[in-house]
Amino acid sequence: MKLLIVLHHRFELWNSPSWLAQRLEKEFPQLEVVHRDTYDGIEAPLRETEVAIAWSLRPEQFLVAKKLRWIHSPAAAVHQLMFPELVNSDVVLTNAREVHGPVVAEHVMAQIFALAKKLPQAVRLQQQHIWGQEEMWTRKPPPRELAGATLALIGLGNIGREVARRASALAMRAVAVREHPEKGTAEGVSAIFALSQLDEVLAMADYVVLAAPLTPGTSALMNADRFSRMKPTACLINVSRGPLVDEAALADALHSRKLAAAALDVFSQEPLPADSPLWDVENLLITPHTAAITEKLWDRHYALIRENLRRYLAHEPLLAVVNKRKGY
Repeated sequence: MKLLIVLHHRFELWNSPSWLAQRLEKEFPQLEVVHRDTYDGIEAPLRETEVAIAWSLRPEQFLVAKKLRWIHSPAAAVHQLMFPELVNSDVVLTNAREVHGPVVAEHVMAQIFALAKKLPQAVRLQQQHIWGQEEMWTRKPPPRELAGATLALIGLGNIGREVARRASALAMRAVAVREHPEKGTAEGVSAIFALSQLDEVLAMADYVVLAAPLTPGTSALMNADRFSRMKPTACLINVSRGPLVDEAALADALHSRKLAAAALDVFSQEPLPADSPLWDVENLLITPHTAAITEKLWDRHYALIRENLRRYLAHEPLLAVVNKRKGY
């Protein structure tokens, strides 16, 4: 059985290490593993591939892969694979949503602490050699406690659940909005709301965390109207995908202090262009899509891939299967 690994990204960590193919062949001697770090010329191995590990494939490449039965994406987001040929096929698609949840949740909590304790402002004052105790207190909102604050999770997948657990340990009140509230709650979540109740949830939240997939229904989910429904002391955090946020509307809301602050790890265009006006928004904390970065990343990837390969070969249900009709 042929397994094709084809991952190519400008950021080194997103590319699979050489040991990945070696370990797979050692643990699964029935596999012939082909490892490519470029998409150039992959049509030839694709023709015989049964399992592919890839960020994406073009429709014409997918159509060449007549023997393909399963694609695994090392990303949580799979919108780049949602073309009709794949969606309408019998090919199973899995993703890495279970891999990224814990470390992204840590990043979210770091962002919440940074905004609550006004750490970006403290760093700017330090760079200017200013003892800014009075300024940090008098410029609203002042530094604040997290205990008792309401955290609204937009999306209750793996990331949302991991954030809720951590927020609960800090005595925050976590509520969640999910597309299917009938699926129930999760540890640390005190109330579940439907997407139709989003405006109601935004009005009660001190921190809003976007952890929902990018779909046609979530594109520009957070726009000028939604920002107007939030408290002027509230903060927005996005660790999902950039297009969930109308960035121009967010910048306007932050400049006019309709929102206290925001933290973005993802953007509509990445890398964020050097001339983007977002860089100069004082109450916006920017991290360069680093929420999922960890030295343990590929060890976690390998554990999931290995378990799913075991299941695949044993004809057992796979983990982290994507609903191709819904896109997540």
